[in-house]
Amino acid sequence: MSPIGWALLVLGAVLASTVTHAATGDDLASFYRNRSIDFLIGAAAGGAYDLPGRVLAHHLGGHLPGNPTVTVKNMPGGNGLLMTNHLYNVAPQDGTVIGMPNNAIPLEPLLKVLSPNGDNVRFDVTKLQWIGSPAHEIYASIVWHTAPVRTVDDLRKVEILTAGTQSLGEAVALPTLMNALAGTRMKVVKGYPGQNEIFLAMERGEVEANTTGVMNLTSSRAEWVRDGKIRIMIQYTANRDSPLKDVPFALDLVKTDEDRAVLTFLFSKYQMARGIFAGPKVEADRVTALRTAFDATMDDPAFRDEATKVGIEISPMSSKAVTDLVASLYRTPPAIVARARSTLLLAQR
Repeated sequence: MSPIGWALLVLGAVLASTVTHAATGDDLASFYRNRSIDFLIGAAAGGAYDLPGRVLAHHLGGHLPGNPTVTVKNMPGGNGLLMTNHLYNVAPQDGTVIGMPNNAIPLEPLLKVLSPNGDNVRFDVTKLQWIGSPAHEIYASIVWHTAPVRTVDDLRKVEILTAGTQSLGEAVALPTLMNALAGTRMKVVKGYPGQNEIFLAMERGEVEANTTGVMNLTSSRAEWVRDGKIRIMIQYTANRDSPLKDVPFALDLVKTDEDRAVLTFLFSKYQMARGIFAGPKVEADRVTALRTAFDATMDDPAFRDEATKVGIEISPMSSKAVTDLVASLYRTPPAIVARARSTLLLAQR
């Protein structure tokens, strides 16, 4: 073939590629235009998952082809099990449904603590198509300012009542871990529907303590921190670059390397504390569009301004970073997983 012929052949391939990509973009815009994306949140309205989800929903659609609306729908139950099972098995697999589960969901197939022996897990975590996470999380055990404890050593000597939900969320699991591994004496009072009710219980004097996300404090009870209504006793995070410089790290309060490995494994999920995913059968081009829109939203000044106003610190993880983190969790040695599970099961007694 002559040089001119080769040049024409290459030019034709380039033009064909350009037309194909343009058509793909047009197809996506045509699909999403005048549609609504259901954003399922596996927690109750008004809580620490709901608020970041709603702020994200305000802006995500504007970065998708066709500019669809994004509608938040709360689907609480089983710390996100209900929502995750629904999105994986029942919801349309066409890119019109995404979900934000509780951060315990990625570990549940390993730990099997949210339902009897994990029998209610009807999804494969490795097949969830992660879109990203807008924030990491630090959890903290806090006490009301009138509680007779000021240090971790006090928590080891004096029994205090700390509020918990009925299910095995952080408000129940983390005090149980500290009692078992660090010798604290935080007696969990279970049965509260959620953090809003727990905060009210602290104000009424029903309980003296609570374990919650720092984001939850800054977004809904910032005045407690400002006015000295609470003391932050312990922080739970695998990231040493924490703004709570003077608050003891849970990892420093346990004695053995195995105990630290257990906590590091459990705390890793806080890096992707608000992970968002699409179903396993959503087509690749729509997943890519959702991931691209998520990344663009994270850089959107209007999104960041709104998040700041409601007390949410944005610290995003990309889809690849979340996917890689989940994969690493499933390479955890079985003995560490077994120790973590047996310790968490203490909270269900």
